[in-house]
Amino acid sequence: MAKKLAVIGAGLMGSGIAQVSAQAGWDVTLRDVTDGALARGKADIEASYEKFVAKGKLDAADAEQALARI
Repeated sequence: MAKKLAVIGAGLMGSGIAQVSAQAGWDVTLRDVTDGALARGKADIEASYEKFVAKGKLDAADAEQALARI
């Protein structure tokens, strides 16, 4: 069975849930009311992954793969 998850709301909590789920291997569909809110949520996730990579807590390839699952 494929691991799929839908997250409604790309705010702080929703983007965090999407981030950790994608990092754990889930395919995530992230939705929000406006395209702007969705873009901000995705940008926050990307920034968080960049920080993890910079600190050596996450491999760059793993971060890219997780982003591709969102």
